[in-house]
Amino acid sequence: MGKLPKTIRSKILLSTAAVTAIITTITVSVCFSLFQSFLRRNQLQSAEYSLQIFSENVSSAMENILNFNQWCCSNMDIGRYLEAFRSLEQMPSISSSNSGLRITALNAYDRLREEYRNTYSHEYLTRVIIIPANQHNYLQISDTSSAATSRSIEKLCEENFFQALLASSSGMETCLMEDPLTLGSGQILPVVRPIRSPYRSQVVGWSYLSISERIFLDFLEAFPLESDSQFYIHIGNHTYHQQGNRLKETAFSFQILSDLSRQAVSRDSLVRRIKTENGNRRIMVTCPLGPDGWSVSLILSEKAYQAQSQAYFALIAGIAFTVCLMGLILYILLNRIINRPVQKILEKITAISLGDFTREPSIEWQDELGLIGRGINQMSENVVMLMNKKVEDEKQKKDLEYQILQSQINPHFLYNTLNSIKWMATIQNATGIAEMTTSLARLMKNVSKGTTAQITLEEELALVKDYFLIQKYRYGGNISIEYLIGDPGLYQCLIHRFTLQPIIENALFHGIEPKGCAGKVTIQAEAVNLDGSLQVLRICVTDNGIGMSQETIDKVLNGNTQTSADFFRHVGISNVNQRIKYDFGEEYGIAIQSRPGEYTTMAITLPLQKPLPPKTCTSS
Repeated sequence: MGKLPKTIRSKILLSTAAVTAIITTITVSVCFSLFQSFLRRNQLQSAEYSLQIFSENVSSAMENILNFNQWCCSNMDIGRYLEAFRSLEQMPSISSSNSGLRITALNAYDRLREEYRNTYSHEYLTRVIIIPANQHNYLQISDTSSAATSRSIEKLCEENFFQALLASSSGMETCLMEDPLTLGSGQILPVVRPIRSPYRSQVVGWSYLSISERIFLDFLEAFPLESDSQFYIHIGNHTYHQQGNRLKETAFSFQILSDLSRQAVSRDSLVRRIKTENGNRRIMVTCPLGPDGWSVSLILSEKAYQAQSQAYFALIAGIAFTVCLMGLILYILLNRIINRPVQKILEKITAISLGDFTREPSIEWQDELGLIGRGINQMSENVVMLMNKKVEDEKQKKDLEYQILQSQINPHFLYNTLNSIKWMATIQNATGIAEMTTSLARLMKNVSKGTTAQITLEEELALVKDYFLIQKYRYGGNISIEYLIGDPGLYQCLIHRFTLQPIIENALFHGIEPKGCAGKVTIQAEAVNLDGSLQVLRICVTDNGIGMSQETIDKVLNGNTQTSADFFRHVGISNVNQRIKYDFGEEYGIAIQSRPGEYTTMAITLPLQKPLPPKTCTSS
C-alpha cells in the first residue's frame, strides 16, 4: 500500500478528487431519487386532477338532471294533471263536460317543457315521460323523432327493470342499457320515480327519464388520454370503457400489488399498483363519480413516464458534469491561493513560539485564511492582555493586603495600653469604660493576627459583638442587633476575618445615623443552593436606615465612596468584595438590595466550607 501524500498540493488534489466524487455520487443519487419521485407524483396528481374534473362535470350534469326529476315529482301542475287523469283513458273532447281537463293537461305540459329547457343538462335527456297510474294520457318530451305510443308505454311499465327501479330508493339503474322505446338509438341510464297526489299520499303516476351515455362521452372528448392509457367507468358492478363513440362493457380484472393512496391529494382517491391480465405492472388512479357506487379509473401511461425520465436523465448528466468541472476549478484555485498564505501563517506561529506577540497585519487576508490570520493576531493580543491582567491582579491583591496591614500600627502596644485602662476603670467601678476597653482590646488583638486567615462564623460574630458594643455606647443605646442563624452547624463555617465588620459599620454610619432615630441591624445566615446544585453560605446584613440609590450601590461596590478617618473604614466594602472574588471566584461576593427610605440588605455569598479536624499523632 502506497504512502499517503504529505505535501499540501497532493492533499488538495486528493481531497478535491474525493470530495468531487462524493458530491457527484450524492448529487446524482439524490437528484435521481427526487426526479423519479417528483415525476411519478406529478403524473399521479395530474391524473387525479383530470379525473376529478371529469367526475365533477359528470356529477354536476347528473345532479342537474336528478333535480329536474325531483321537480317533476313535486310540481303542483303535474300533480293536479295526474290526479285528474288517473282514471281517464282518453283525452276529453272540446265539447265534453270535462273539456277543462284539456287546459289542465296543457298547463302541465307547458310547465314540464319550460323546466326541461331551463335544465342546462337537458341535452343528455333523450326522453322525459310523465305517466298516469292508468298508463294513458301521458306527457312526453323526446329528442328523437319517434315518440312512444300507448302500447309501448304499457310494455315499458311491465319491464322488470321498471318495477325494480320503482322499488329502489334511488330510482336509477346501476348499469347502461339499450333504450327500450327506441332500439338502436344508443345506451341510456333509466330513472323511474313515483309521483304522489298533492292532496293525499297515494301514488298517481310515475316519472320516467332516460339519460344518454353521451353524458360520459362528451366529457371524455376533452380528457387527456395517452395511447397506452386506459379509462374505465364503474357503474355499480359494471365496468365500461370507450370504444369509438360508444361505451362498451368490459370484464376488467386485475391484481392489487400495493396501495399507494398516501400519495393521493384527495382522501377519497385511490392509487394502487396493479398487475393486469396481460401481466403488466401499472399504476391505477380511481376517483368517486356522482352517485354512491360509481367511480372512474385511469391506468397511467408508461410511455409518457419514460419520455420524461429520459429528459431527467439528461439533466442529471449535466449536473454531474457541472459538479466535476467545478471540482477541477476548485483544485486549481486552492492550489494557487493556499500555499503562500499557509507559509506566512506558519512563520507567524513560529514567531509567537519564540515570544514575538506583535500583531502581523500581512496575514489578515479577505478570505478564510485571513480569518485564521486575524484569529492568530487576536490570540497574540489576548495572551499579552492575560499576562498583563495577571500581573495587575497580583499587584492589586498585594496592594489590598498592604492596605489592610498598613492599618495595624503597633497593635501590641495599643492592646497592652487598653488592658491597663480596663483595670483602672474596674478599680474605679466604671463598668461601661471597662466593657468598651475590653471589646476594643479584643478587636485590636484580632487585628494583630492579620486579615488573610479564615476563621469560623462563630468567631466572626464574636468580633461583630465587640465592635457593636463599642458603637452602642457611642449612640447611647439607640441601636440594636439581632442574629438569625437557622442551623447551628453554620457557626463552624469558614469566613474571612473582618468580613462583616465593614458591612455593619456601613449600616450604622450611612444607614441608621443619617435617619436620626433608633435603628436595628439583622444578621441572617443560611445554606442555599446556587444554580440548583452548588450549596453556598449566604449571610444577609439588613438595616432599617435611609437606604441607597442604585448609583450609591454602584459606588459602594466599586470603592468610589469617600472614607472617613475611622480606623476600620480603611477596609471598605469594595475591598471585602474583591478579596472574596480573588479567593473563591466571580460567582461569590457581595450583592446589595435597597429601597430608599426603608432598608438596605447586603448579601454575602461564600463557599460552604468547614475547618478540617485536627491531625492526631500516634506513637509506636
